[in-house]
Amino acid sequence: MTNIKPASDPADPGLGTATLQVHARGEAQQVDIGRDAPFGWWPAIVIALVAFIDRVEINLIAGALPAIQDHFGFSDTVGGAIPTAASIAAAVLLLPAGRLADRAPRVGTIAIVVLIWSLCSVLSGLASTFFIFFLVRIAIGAAGQLYNPPASSLLADYYPNRSRGKAYGFERAGYYMGLPTGVIVGGAVAEALDWRAVFFIAAIPGLVVAALVLTLKEPRRGLGDAIDRLRAQRGAPDAGEAPVEEHAALTGSTAGLLAEARSLLKVTTLRGVIAAQAILALGVAGLFYWLPTFLERLEGLDTDAASGLAGGVGGTGIVIGIIIGSRLGDRRETSGWRIKLSTVCLLVGAIGLSLAVLLPGVGLRMTMVAVACAGFAGAMPNLTAAAANVVPAANRGMGFALLQFLTTLGGAFGPLLVGAMSDLTGGIGNGMLFLIPPLFISVLCLWLVRDTYDADAVRAAQSVTGGPAPS
Repeated sequence: MTNIKPASDPADPGLGTATLQVHARGEAQQVDIGRDAPFGWWPAIVIALVAFIDRVEINLIAGALPAIQDHFGFSDTVGGAIPTAASIAAAVLLLPAGRLADRAPRVGTIAIVVLIWSLCSVLSGLASTFFIFFLVRIAIGAAGQLYNPPASSLLADYYPNRSRGKAYGFERAGYYMGLPTGVIVGGAVAEALDWRAVFFIAAIPGLVVAALVLTLKEPRRGLGDAIDRLRAQRGAPDAGEAPVEEHAALTGSTAGLLAEARSLLKVTTLRGVIAAQAILALGVAGLFYWLPTFLERLEGLDTDAASGLAGGVGGTGIVIGIIIGSRLGDRRETSGWRIKLSTVCLLVGAIGLSLAVLLPGVGLRMTMVAVACAGFAGAMPNLTAAAANVVPAANRGMGFALLQFLTTLGGAFGPLLVGAMSDLTGGIGNGMLFLIPPLFISVLCLWLVRDTYDADAVRAAQSVTGGPAPS
């Protein structure tokens, strides 16, 4: 599987092949290091499907929320508290999950997590009281983010730097396409059948994706970085920047959990990326959770139309943003290119979302939602690739767990903030206004670290220990 290369994956004939131990178990094999993706795109596609199913299940509740509110009779504040409590539960487990991702087989971990989602989805539909429903949603939220540290670490090993933007673009595309798809499916099924059927249907594709995960093989840690080093030695055009002073590699086997997290936060670029994504997550989570309700109340749409429109338009913007962002990001034309490009994309998204909330009319609002989603989606693969590049390979599981931990906490409070402000100010439109300031703060956080990315990336590459040695 890992040696099949599509014709559209170009190779540099001047780089040739190298003998590398590719998998955690197995003999060394010949690898064409001139390929953008030496092991094919199937691992990225599978991880994208995992991210997609995760977000679909999590966002089913957004599309079906009016029907669930009618059934159980809870307020907007309580409605916003459901994803907040789930996200906090996930955040509690993320750092241990990151430590596990640096030690345990990542493929098996991801498959188990997906199976847990499917079980919790069925339990959501079986809930007889709101208390039970609330507890199940907390459980699925706790499991929902645990795929990210092992999956992100896995992609960094399968794909060298030249193709990481595209690889993470697949994953981010799946993640963000799951947001509107969950909203659409939730609203449509709740309208056609009932809200319980929404969660029963969602369990089926989860089982299929868990089986697909098991088709992957566990790569050696640091494999993508080893290929980058070989490319540099053989004169690849994207060999990287001039060497800078080395710093000691973090080793998860000796550093305590919190000590390792503190050490990673000393990386300036990683701090900026985490801060930007955490604050951005607050706005994006609030937008997608409440957008169907926002359209129902302010524009007079029914549940099915509101969820379908919000999901369809948002999904279109996401696809456009992912394609543009991942392709531009891998070009690396100037110093700090990934960070600067992401900053521009986030600014476009912040302006688009602001106008979507402020300007009346379905057509105008939806146009601005598409612009906002395109901007946010264009930034995400580059921010993820940037995070991978500034963290040593031996610590990437923890690095992504730290990123996801703080991003999850940021996103946890978006739905709650909008719901609480809606109750306090007398309208969902007023509640949505509180999403605007955080978006512009995230742009500023990212812009402040634009000049540190290149040096941090070189230090991380020089800190690789225990990776596969080229021969």
